[in-house]
Amino acid sequence: MADEPNPASPDAEGMTPAEAAHEAANPSELRPSLGGKFDISEEFGTADKKLPPLKILGIAAGAVVVVVAVMALIQRPTSSTTGTYSDVVSVAVPDQKLLMVAVNVSVVNKSDKPYWVRTIDATLETAGGSFNDEAASAADFERYFQAMPDLKQHAMAPLRPETKIEAGGQAAGTVIVSFPVTAQDFAGRKSLTVTIHPYDQPVPLMIKQ
Repeated sequence: MADEPNPASPDAEGMTPAEAAHEAANPSELRPSLGGKFDISEEFGTADKKLPPLKILGIAAGAVVVVVAVMALIQRPTSSTTGTYSDVVSVAVPDQKLLMVAVNVSVVNKSDKPYWVRTIDATLETAGGSFNDEAASAADFERYFQAMPDLKQHAMAPLRPETKIEAGGQAAGTVIVSFPVTAQDFAGRKSLTVTIHPYDQPVPLMIKQ
């Protein structure tokens, strides 16, 4: 008669029937053959192991910023005109902290189409702050000149809104503005900027000194 199986003999996997029965009843326990406990983070990796070093990421991001900035400067719209101003005359309004300023402005149209002036204004930068004023109407020039004759000493014909400057042409005229500052404030100014806003163009002409 053949020998009967020994209940205590191991199976093909090296487990006795009792151990196999225990594992079947407790599947959550790890078998010794798997090496005991394991760290699931080793299976999926960590940020330190999967991502490039932060230094490399910083260099790459900086390079992208530089490229974007250069492209923005290259593609930035520019004015098709140039301009200058001269003969700046300022006169204080009696009994007021107000200064009238007459400026002679010259504009050259370098484009191949007419340039139309829409509006004109000026900005004064002083130690006490920034002040802006829209150019006075040409209809008011004579009234200002009568009240303050010194304002007229270098005056030209007014540079008006709606002025048309032909392609390759130029225009010149006087702009009058006022600022709530003293003559001393104006004399010590940081800058005076005359800005001409055109029709049909995205960029105004800014003439600064």
